[in-house]
Amino acid sequence: MERKIPRCMSTQHPDNVNPPFFAESAEMEGQDEIQEAYYAFSHLGCDEQMWDCEGKEVDSFVVKKLLSKYEGYFRENHIGKDIFLTLRVPNPAIEKDEAKILLETLESIPRSFDTAKLFYQDDIPPIFEVILPMTSSAISLDRIYRYYRDFVVGKQNISFRKGDITIAEWIGTFEPEQINIIPLFEDFKNMLGADSITREYLRDKNVEYQRVFLARSDPAMNYGQISAILMNKVALHRLQRLEDELSIPIYPIIGVGSAPFRGNLKPDNVDSIMVEYPSVQTFTVQSAFKFDYPHDLVQEGIRSINEGSRGRAEEVDEEKCRAIIERCANAYRDALIKIAPLVNEVSNFVPRRRKRKLHIGLFGYSRSLEGIRLPRAIGFCCAFYSLGIPPEVLGLDGLTDRDIDYLRDVSPHFDDNMRDALQFLNPDSMKLLPDRIWKAVDELDLEIAVNEEHCHFTSQVLDIVRHSTGRGMGEAVLQAANLRGFLG
Repeated sequence: MERKIPRCMSTQHPDNVNPPFFAESAEMEGQDEIQEAYYAFSHLGCDEQMWDCEGKEVDSFVVKKLLSKYEGYFRENHIGKDIFLTLRVPNPAIEKDEAKILLETLESIPRSFDTAKLFYQDDIPPIFEVILPMTSSAISLDRIYRYYRDFVVGKQNISFRKGDITIAEWIGTFEPEQINIIPLFEDFKNMLGADSITREYLRDKNVEYQRVFLARSDPAMNYGQISAILMNKVALHRLQRLEDELSIPIYPIIGVGSAPFRGNLKPDNVDSIMVEYPSVQTFTVQSAFKFDYPHDLVQEGIRSINEGSRGRAEEVDEEKCRAIIERCANAYRDALIKIAPLVNEVSNFVPRRRKRKLHIGLFGYSRSLEGIRLPRAIGFCCAFYSLGIPPEVLGLDGLTDRDIDYLRDVSPHFDDNMRDALQFLNPDSMKLLPDRIWKAVDELDLEIAVNEEHCHFTSQVLDIVRHSTGRGMGEAVLQAANLRGFLG
C-alpha cells in the first residue's frame, strides 16, 4: 500500500481563547481530547491527529475509544490509511521523570494494532509513527527504533523455558514489525543540523520516506521571531538537499500557531503560509485555528491546506542567515531580560486550556534565561500581546537596512506578518522598551492600523500592573485575546 503523507496535523497546543462546544469544562482533558480527535477528522477535515504522550493521565487506549465510540465514521475512514494518529513521546534523555512513559507508549502500539485488526479485518497498523521532541542526535532516534523492533516486537519469539511455547504462541503476535521515528528539532544547533542527524539516522535503514518536524514556536521564544524564520528557512533548504542526495522523499512538518510570533497560521492566512514554506508537506493546526474562528472558515482553511501541494525549498545564503540570526538573537535576549519580570506577572493570569501537562520544551515547564524564569510559549506570547507589546518587535534593533532587504526577499510575507502583529501594539506600553526598538519598528516603514479596542484592554492590563492590584486582569487578558483570535 502506498502511504498517504498527511497535509494537516491537528495538535493539542492550548492556544485557544474559546473552549470547543463539546468540552465539559474550559480545561480540556481525557474524553474531551478523544472527541477533539474525532471532530478534527470528521468535521474539520484534518488528516492527522498528533497525540501527546508526555505528561499526566496519558491515554494509551485512544484507538479503541475512537473505534468504539464513533464506529460509523471510522468504518468509512480507515485509521492508518485515510487518516492518521501520530504519537509524540517523551524524550528520555531530557524528560527523566517521564522516561518510562516512552516504553509504555511503545508497548501500546501492538495492542492498538490488534484492536484495529478486529475492527477492520486487515493488517493495516493504526499507529506506525512516533515523534521524538528535542531531538539532538541520530542515536536518540535509533534507540527508539531498535527498542520497538528488538524488545517490544522481538520478545514474541522468546520461550519461557526450554521446550515451552513462545510469547507469541501464548498471547499472539506483535505488529507492526517496526515503526517510523520522526525527529522534532527545536533549538538552533539541532535545527541547523537536522539534515546531518537525519542522514546519519537513515544510513542503515531501508525506508520509503522520512518525515522531519521543525519547531516554529520554541525557536521564536528562545531566539526571537526573525531568528526562528531564518532557522526554518536554512533547515528546510538543507533537508531539500538531503532529499536530492539520498533520493528518498523527506517530508517536512512545521509547527506553526495562530499568533504571528508563532507562525501566523490562521484559517484566513493559509495560502500565505504555504507560499512562505513551499517545501513543507505537513502544517500543524493548533487549537486557536480550530476553535476561535467560524466553523466554515476553519473548514475552508483546512481544505486549502489539503488541496495544496508541496514544492521545493528556496535556496538561502546560510552565512548571511547565521549573521542575522546572531545579531537578532542577541538583541532579542537583551530586550527580553529587561521586560521578563512584567511578562511573568501577566502570564499568571493567562487561562489554562488543557488539564494535563503538555510538551515541556527545551528548558522545562518554565524557561530560564540568565537567571530569569520565563513561562511556556503560549503564556509567554499571551502576556506580551496582553501588555500591548507584540513580541515580534524584540530583536528588530539587531537588523541593518541590508538585513531587512534580505529578510523581505527570503520571507515574502514578512511585512504582512509584522502588520498583523503590530495592530496589537499599545504606544504607551512600547515606552517600557528601549527607544531603539521603537525606532527599529519605525524604520520598517509599514502602515500600522492599531486595533483601538484591543489597545483599550491592554491599557487596562498595564494599569492593573502599575497599581499591583491584579483585580480584573484575567478578564482584560481574555477580552484582548478574543479580539486577536488566539490566546498566545
